Amino acid sequence: MKNKLLGVMFGAALVLGACGGGGNNASDNGNGSTADVDAEKVYQASCASCHGGNLEGRGTAPALANIGSELSEAEIRDIIENGTPNGMPGGLIKGEELDAVAKWLSEKK
Repeated sequence: MKNKLLGVMFGAALVLGACGGGGNNASDNGNGSTADVDAEKVYQASCASCHGGNLEGRGTAPALANIGSELSEAEIRDIIENGTPNGMPGGLIKGEELDAVAKWLSEKK
């Protein structure tokens, strides 16, 4: 009986594992950002509380409305990923969302 149960469980694991897919359905739209990430939506959820809903800046958080004319996409990505010594925490956005937001902000000129 134990062997049958073990066989059924093993078979189920194989079937479910095969149906799971690759997990990454994001497609590159040709300009380096993933089509499935809404950068503005991620910004609103993760950044707007400090930088303002319209990129206007608040308190010590700088305005980002023209950040693309001051910093490159790579520099913006680095700041989001690692934070700054003057108060911005790093790691608030990760992975494809980080890439998409960095690209989106770099286009703000």
